[in-house]
Amino acid sequence: MKINSIVNRYFFTEMIPPFTLNIVFFTFVFLMAKILDITKMIVNYKISISSVFLLLLYSIPHFLEFVIPLSIMMSILLTFLRLSADNEIVALKAGGFSIYRLLPPAMLFCLLGFLLTGFMSIYGVPWGRLSFKDLTLEVVSSNAKIGLKERTFNDSFKDVMLYMSKIDLKNKILINVFIEDKRNKNIVSTVVAPRGNIFNQPDSPSFHLRLYDGSINQVDIKNQATHSIKFDTYDINLDLERTISAAKGRSKDEKEMNLVELRQHIQTFSKKDVRYFTALTEFHKKFSIAFACFALGILAVPLGIQSQLAKRSFGLGLGLFFFLLYYLMLSAGWVFGETGVYPPVIGMWLPNVVMGGLGLFLLDRTAKERPVNIRYLPALLKRVIRKSCR
Repeated sequence: MKINSIVNRYFFTEMIPPFTLNIVFFTFVFLMAKILDITKMIVNYKISISSVFLLLLYSIPHFLEFVIPLSIMMSILLTFLRLSADNEIVALKAGGFSIYRLLPPAMLFCLLGFLLTGFMSIYGVPWGRLSFKDLTLEVVSSNAKIGLKERTFNDSFKDVMLYMSKIDLKNKILINVFIEDKRNKNIVSTVVAPRGNIFNQPDSPSFHLRLYDGSINQVDIKNQATHSIKFDTYDINLDLERTISAAKGRSKDEKEMNLVELRQHIQTFSKKDVRYFTALTEFHKKFSIAFACFALGILAVPLGIQSQLAKRSFGLGLGLFFFLLYYLMLSAGWVFGETGVYPPVIGMWLPNVVMGGLGLFLLDRTAKERPVNIRYLPALLKRVIRKSCR
């Protein structure tokens, strides 16, 4: 038992370095999309570095929800690949160790991944999404240009509809501006100008818009009269308070709820519609992705032990392939579960059953010295895909 304990500790410590590297690498890869969007905001709108850091921090829990199971699988796979390549697995078998006696350190590693993923799914993701939304509102309230879009009717301002055909980011100019102003109950004003500038008011959710060389058309509903005015310079104040208050007062969606809130939310539905299936799918997802650490971890053990996979490059590609297959099944279950095609419990848990069942099958074959030659799996899948596409 003492030797077994030493072996278990050795296997466990060997998994830590690849797990750390995988967490850092895959988190960076998943963050690339966010980094590109935030970099655009930095260049165009001069957002502070602290806001950028917080936006990235609030995005990380959502990515870690998937990165942790992937890193668990890849760390176990790479560890057993190295041990197989160095013939350490063969030496342990010669010393009387069965494959099943090598599972405890891998399962302990999966358990830690399960706890981390569960924490991210239940607490981290809701916290990150709510914090990201609050910070976005704060940034928008300090810089109105962030919320403006070209060739889009912007209704973010109170009782004012704003449209511009182009935003000159270099000179900070709005081009071909159209405004519909309904702040006066009896008068509807339409303002048209070829260009304008917008400035934020310090310590206030209001903004100042200055237009040049335009015209104002007013319709007096009460007196049934119209007026047209030409101007060289026209100033108008815009208010974001309504949008900010509405966003802050808006109820949480399913992804922003913690476990207790989500369970109570599901119980409020009197009929099983799309919103009910969406909430139920989100509820099962919080647990199924965490259990994926066990399913993918079990699968990684026989993949790493088999002698045909001694090359790390092939083993790494095969591990990514199986995770991609898991993610595709999870995405399909997500879509069909939310639409009610089949129960969400099936869509969220079927990928774990498939990956775990395949892992147990390969593990049993490996333990009985009857490994499956997986080198031909990619070619077999290509052949199947070609036939199905005909």
